[in-house]
Amino acid sequence: MLTMEKSEISFNALVVSLAKTAAVYFGDVVDPVTGKNTAVNLDASFHAIEMIALLEQKTQGNLSEVETAFIQQVLHELRVRYREATRGSEV
Repeated sequence: MLTMEKSEISFNALVVSLAKTAAVYFGDVVDPVTGKNTAVNLDASFHAIEMIALLEQKTQGNLSEVETAFIQQVLHELRVRYREATRGSEV
């Protein structure tokens, strides 16, 4: 039987999970096998950001104030990170 560790399952945890995906594609995550940062894939990071934006759009009016503020802050930070990563390069 499959056992899973107990962890908080929440809207914010889902947003964090999607944001971590973007971080991987920005090359911000160290591969535990190689010890090196993951390869940058700006197209995939853009897609991850857009998934969070879609989630925000589809849940509009159904989130608490805290959840709304959280997803907006995450999107803002990721969009700024994306702009910085693409500055001077073509995507």
